[in-house]
Amino acid sequence: MAEPGGRAPERSEDRRWRLRHLPVLLAASVALGAVAAVVGGVTGGGDAALGAAAGVAVTAVSYTLTTVVLAWADAVNPQLVLPFGLGLYAAKFTLLGVVMVGVASTGWDGLIPLCVGIAAGVAVWTGVHIWWLTRVHTRQ
Repeated sequence: MAEPGGRAPERSEDRRWRLRHLPVLLAASVALGAVAAVVGGVTGGGDAALGAAAGVAVTAVSYTLTTVVLAWADAVNPQLVLPFGLGLYAAKFTLLGVVMVGVASTGWDGLIPLCVGIAAGVAVWTGVHIWWLTRVHTRQ
């Protein structure tokens, strides 16, 4: 454990461990986005396809931003993780709320598929992340 304000020594061969899982999670999100667009298109037309794919994209962008910012904060000083994490969380959910209210006020037919896409994106990202941590990361 590092002293407060200090940094634990980092092995040079493991400098990128904080982001090693990101390509797998992004690939899963891209695959889900394609499936969501097809399912949305078949069940609800063009607006539903766009909404479902956009929902998955919103989740992927949000989680990627969090991963990159927290990895940076941890690399600079682990004590920055909490304030940056909480600040980013508050900013993202405020922005998401404003965007969702704005989209809902337009009466767009893709709103419900957008919400379903966000929920599916969260479920798949979380599931793949758990898989990566328990199956891939533990072997390294």
